[in-house]
Amino acid sequence: MEYVVGVGLALGVGAFATVAGLDRDRAFYPTVLIVIASYYDLFAVMGGGEKALVTETAVLIAFIAVSIVGLRVNLWIVAAGLLAHGLFDLVHGNLIANAGAPNWWPNFCLSYDAAAAGYLALRLRLAGPKA
Repeated sequence: MEYVVGVGLALGVGAFATVAGLDRDRAFYPTVLIVIASYYDLFAVMGGGEKALVTETAVLIAFIAVSIVGLRVNLWIVAAGLLAHGLFDLVHGNLIANAGAPNWWPNFCLSYDAAAAGYLALRLRLAGPKA
């Protein structure tokens, strides 16, 4: 179920952002990537794991850097960052012990990230070279 909800939510948010004009601003998807990456920090705080928080924050900083570079250079980097975060979700539990993260979260986040990356890639492809 978490896969269906993740994909549906990502496509719904993307479609809403397009219809409302929110994603006309280059900063929209880089901001989405930063917010997505910050949830593991929230879970670390909720779980009370200081070690997890330090590790999750280091990962967050890396995704913030990807977001900034993508904003300034090319939004395809942000699409790749969203997909990379989805791949990170696949291995997160094996790399970081974060007691605050719900068991279903990695699968939900993976599906959200992959669908958001695909939606952004489609928007960039349709926009052509000006993107």
